[in-house]
Amino acid sequence: MDIKIHATFLPHNDPEAALAFYRDILGFEVRNDVGYEGMRWITVGPPNQPDTSIVLNPPEADPGVTEEETKMIAEMMAKGTYSGIVFSTPDVDATFEKIEASGAEVIQEPTDQPYGVRDCAFRDPSGNMVRLQQED
Repeated sequence: MDIKIHATFLPHNDPEAALAFYRDILGFEVRNDVGYEGMRWITVGPPNQPDTSIVLNPPEADPGVTEEETKMIAEMMAKGTYSGIVFSTPDVDATFEKIEASGAEVIQEPTDQPYGVRDCAFRDPSGNMVRLQQED
């Protein structure tokens, strides 16, 4: 089989803040920006990976999610426990400094992990965990 990652989804609760983080701070390109019934789905991705995208979606848009579940999702997003993503970079320390200088919420400074990677972590404006790992 030949399977590739095409897209993944991360929830957002503020489309403009999500754009500012993923486009302006991380340097991702905006590939699509769709509004429907007061909600926005924004597709972004690294310029050097045109076939891989992240869809920043409103978590309340899933028709199968109940009102109670929507509240629970909002609470989990606020705590940073609902969703996350891991990126890699050739220089985790330099990338960390740039993102930290933007005012993003730091969760973990660059650290050599006991399992063999050097990484750091931030929260995006919606509370999602964003980890950056040093490329091999």
